[in-house]
Amino acid sequence: MLRTIEGVLLRGEQRTARRNAWDAVLEDRRRAIARLESESAVGRAEPSLGGTSALPR
Repeated sequence: MLRTIEGVLLRGEQRTARRNAWDAVLEDRRRAIARLESESAVGRAEPSLGGTSALPR
């Protein structure tokens, strides 16, 4: 339904830009989740670090 409304309200270029922006947001969320999982795994694997991340920021 959202795509139908977008199609009526937005021209093709605007629709593509909006879709690309949303895809970027979703990818950023996936990367953030993966980073948290990695930091958690490092914390469990090396308890001597006190749970701090060995990954660069």
